[in-house]
Amino acid sequence: MRAAQAQEELENIKADAQAFLASLDSTQVAGEPVTMPDRSQVPRLPGFKRWMWDGEFCGSIGFRWQRGTHELPSYCLGHIGYSVVPWKRRLGYATLGLQQLLPEAKALGLPLVEITVAHDNAISKRVIEKCGGVFVEAFPLPACYGVKTEWRYRITLIEAAR
Repeated sequence: MRAAQAQEELENIKADAQAFLASLDSTQVAGEPVTMPDRSQVPRLPGFKRWMWDGEFCGSIGFRWQRGTHELPSYCLGHIGYSVVPWKRRLGYATLGLQQLLPEAKALGLPLVEITVAHDNAISKRVIEKCGGVFVEAFPLPACYGVKTEWRYRITLIEAAR
Protein backbone atom coordinates (compact mmCIF):
# COMPACT_ATOMS: atom_id res chain seq x y z
CA MET A 1 0.00 0.00 0.00
CA ARG A 2 1.37 3.40 -0.91
CA ALA A 3 2.15 5.71 2.02
CA ALA A 4 -0.28 8.34 0.71
CA GLN A 5 -3.08 5.74 0.51
CA ALA A 6 -2.33 4.51 4.03
CA GLN A 7 -2.40 8.09 5.35
CA GLU A 8 -5.72 8.73 3.59
CA GLU A 9 -7.22 5.61 5.17
CA LEU A 10 -6.03 6.70 8.62
CA GLU A 11 -7.62 10.11 8.12
CA ASN A 12 -10.89 8.51 7.00
CA ILE A 13 -10.92 6.25 10.07
CA LYS A 14 -10.33 9.23 12.34
CA ALA A 15 -13.07 11.29 10.64
CA ASP A 16 -15.75 8.57 10.66
CA ALA A 17 -14.77 5.02 11.59
CA GLN A 18 -18.23 3.55 10.82
CA ALA A 19 -18.30 5.10 7.33
CA PHE A 20 -14.77 3.85 6.71
CA LEU A 21 -15.72 0.28 7.65
CA ALA A 22 -18.81 0.48 5.43
CA SER A 23 -16.63 1.64 2.53
CA LEU A 24 -14.58 -1.56 2.71
CA ASP A 25 -17.47 -3.50 1.19
CA SER A 26 -18.70 -1.50 -1.78
CA THR A 27 -20.32 -4.08 -4.04
CA GLN A 28 -22.32 -1.32 -5.66
CA VAL A 29 -20.54 1.41 -7.61
CA ALA A 30 -20.77 4.10 -4.99
CA GLY A 31 -18.53 6.75 -3.62
CA GLU A 32 -16.18 9.36 -4.86
CA PRO A 33 -14.03 8.81 -7.93
CA VAL A 34 -10.60 7.28 -7.32
CA THR A 35 -7.62 9.64 -7.46
CA MET A 36 -4.76 8.16 -9.47
CA PRO A 37 -1.04 8.72 -8.77
CA ASP A 38 -0.95 11.54 -11.33
CA ARG A 39 -3.92 13.20 -9.48
CA SER A 40 -6.38 12.41 -12.32
CA GLN A 41 -9.70 10.92 -11.25
CA VAL A 42 -11.38 7.80 -12.59
CA PRO A 43 -14.70 6.11 -11.84
CA ARG A 44 -14.79 3.84 -8.79
CA LEU A 45 -15.40 0.14 -9.43
CA PRO A 46 -17.38 -2.19 -7.18
CA GLY A 47 -15.08 -3.94 -4.77
CA PHE A 48 -14.31 -4.94 -1.24
CA LYS A 49 -11.37 -5.05 1.12
CA ARG A 50 -10.63 -7.64 3.77
CA TRP A 51 -8.22 -7.21 6.66
CA MET A 52 -5.72 -9.92 7.47
CA TRP A 53 -5.82 -10.49 11.20
CA ASP A 54 -4.13 -12.87 13.64
CA GLY A 55 -5.12 -11.05 16.81
CA GLU A 56 -3.62 -7.88 15.39
CA PHE A 57 -3.62 -6.20 11.99
CA CYS A 58 -1.41 -8.02 9.47
CA GLY A 59 -2.42 -6.34 6.22
CA SER A 60 -5.24 -6.11 3.74
CA ILE A 61 -6.38 -7.64 0.48
CA GLY A 62 -8.79 -5.99 -1.92
CA PHE A 63 -10.85 -7.08 -4.88
CA ARG A 64 -12.44 -5.01 -7.67
CA TRP A 65 -14.35 -5.93 -10.81
CA GLN A 66 -16.83 -4.76 -13.42
CA ARG A 67 -20.25 -6.33 -13.53
CA GLY A 68 -20.89 -8.71 -16.41
CA THR A 69 -17.26 -9.09 -17.50
CA HIS A 70 -13.87 -10.14 -16.24
CA GLU A 71 -12.32 -7.25 -18.19
CA LEU A 72 -11.09 -4.20 -16.29
CA PRO A 73 -10.72 -0.62 -17.48
CA SER A 74 -7.18 0.34 -18.55
CA TYR A 75 -6.59 2.38 -15.40
CA CYS A 76 -7.22 -0.66 -13.15
CA LEU A 77 -4.15 -2.88 -13.19
CA GLY A 78 -5.70 -6.01 -11.70
CA HIS A 79 -8.60 -7.51 -9.82
CA ILE A 80 -6.68 -8.07 -6.61
CA GLY A 81 -4.20 -6.09 -4.59
CA TYR A 82 -2.72 -6.94 -1.21
CA SER A 83 -0.26 -5.63 1.31
CA VAL A 84 1.20 -7.12 4.48
CA VAL A 85 2.75 -4.97 7.22
CA PRO A 86 6.55 -5.32 7.22
CA TRP A 87 6.80 -7.14 10.55
CA LYS A 88 4.34 -9.84 9.38
CA ARG A 89 5.88 -10.53 5.96
CA ARG A 90 7.12 -13.99 4.96
CA LEU A 91 4.68 -15.67 7.36
CA GLY A 92 2.15 -16.75 4.70
CA TYR A 93 -0.49 -14.05 5.27
CA ALA A 94 -0.58 -12.88 1.64
CA THR A 95 -0.88 -16.45 0.36
CA LEU A 96 -3.64 -17.29 2.83
CA GLY A 97 -5.47 -14.04 2.11
CA LEU A 98 -5.37 -14.69 -1.64
CA GLN A 99 -6.47 -18.33 -1.19
CA GLN A 100 -9.44 -17.17 0.89
CA LEU A 101 -10.43 -14.39 -1.51
CA LEU A 102 -10.47 -16.47 -4.70
CA PRO A 103 -13.74 -18.34 -3.88
CA GLU A 104 -15.45 -14.96 -3.38
CA ALA A 105 -14.32 -13.90 -6.87
CA LYS A 106 -15.50 -17.21 -8.31
CA ALA A 107 -18.90 -16.79 -6.60
CA LEU A 108 -19.33 -13.55 -8.58
CA GLY A 109 -19.11 -15.64 -11.77
CA LEU A 110 -15.70 -14.46 -12.88
CA PRO A 111 -13.88 -17.09 -14.94
CA LEU A 112 -10.50 -15.61 -14.05
CA VAL A 113 -8.76 -12.87 -12.15
CA GLU A 114 -5.66 -10.92 -13.05
CA ILE A 115 -3.03 -9.66 -10.64
CA THR A 116 -0.12 -7.43 -11.53
CA VAL A 117 3.20 -7.20 -9.75
CA ALA A 118 6.40 -5.23 -10.10
CA HIS A 119 8.86 -7.20 -12.20
CA ASP A 120 11.36 -7.36 -9.32
CA ASN A 121 8.91 -8.45 -6.57
CA ALA A 122 9.91 -12.12 -6.34
CA ILE A 123 8.03 -12.69 -3.07
CA SER A 124 4.70 -11.51 -4.47
CA LYS A 125 5.25 -13.55 -7.63
CA ARG A 126 5.66 -16.67 -5.45
CA VAL A 127 2.43 -15.84 -3.58
CA ILE A 128 0.53 -15.58 -6.87
CA GLU A 129 2.08 -18.75 -8.28
CA LYS A 130 1.28 -20.73 -5.07
CA CYS A 131 -2.36 -19.76 -5.65
CA GLY A 132 -2.40 -20.98 -9.26
CA GLY A 133 -1.25 -17.82 -11.00
CA VAL A 134 0.31 -18.15 -14.42
CA PHE A 135 2.52 -15.46 -15.97
CA VAL A 136 0.76 -13.79 -18.93
CA GLU A 137 2.89 -10.83 -19.97
CA ALA A 138 5.16 -7.96 -19.07
CA PHE A 139 3.52 -4.64 -19.92
CA PRO A 140 4.19 -0.92 -19.54
CA LEU A 141 2.05 0.82 -16.95
CA PRO A 142 -0.45 3.45 -18.12
CA ALA A 143 1.05 6.97 -18.13
CA CYS A 144 -0.71 7.99 -14.89
CA TYR A 145 1.49 5.52 -12.98
CA GLY A 146 4.78 6.75 -14.39
CA VAL A 147 7.17 4.87 -16.61
CA LYS A 148 7.48 1.33 -15.25
CA THR A 149 6.95 -2.22 -16.36
CA GLU A 150 4.77 -4.70 -14.45
CA TRP A 151 4.06 -8.37 -14.87
CA ARG A 152 0.53 -9.67 -15.31
CA TYR A 153 -0.54 -13.01 -13.85
CA ARG A 154 -3.83 -14.82 -14.39
CA ILE A 155 -5.59 -17.24 -12.05
CA THR A 156 -8.30 -19.37 -13.66
CA LEU A 157 -11.36 -19.74 -11.43
CA ILE A 158 -13.76 -21.52 -13.79
CA GLU A 159 -12.46 -23.89 -16.45
CA ALA A 160 -13.93 -23.33 -19.92
CA ALA A 161 -16.27 -26.04 -21.17
CA ARG A 162 -14.65 -28.34 -23.72
